[in-house]
Amino acid sequence: MIRDEIKAAQTAAMKAGDKERLAAVRLILAKVKDRDIELRTASQVPEDDALVTDVLQKMVKQRRESIAMYEQGGRAELAAKEQAELDVIESFLPAQMSEEATKAAIEAIKVELGASSVKDMGKVMAALKERHGTQLDMSKASDLVKAALA
Repeated sequence: MIRDEIKAAQTAAMKAGDKERLAAVRLILAKVKDRDIELRTASQVPEDDALVTDVLQKMVKQRRESIAMYEQGGRAELAAKEQAELDVIESFLPAQMSEEATKAAIEAIKVELGASSVKDMGKVMAALKERHGTQLDMSKASDLVKAALA
């Protein structure tokens, strides 16, 4: 389980004295705990790995946006700090599908659902997320789906 890997990484970072990695791992654990608290009242709780992966993917997206903004603002030192956090977060994510594999999955879903226009994008995205959500950056997948349906 991914949660166990993250807790083990926290212990290893403490023992190694790696303060930057430890801070990033603690940040991940805090976000996961926040999500656990949010879901206490939910009627349906997702599988633990799916929950943790979702949290990690959101964190990755935030870091990428921050890096872009810092680079535009000429703040290279802050962009480097965000990149270091991004590297730690990505180390816990499952292997991502390649662009070719993503396109093949989109094409298979498109044929299966009979999707032919951009109006069907929601159905295709829902099926894609259901089947491959943990292995995809959904923002990149969205662009590929739009291109396939155009």
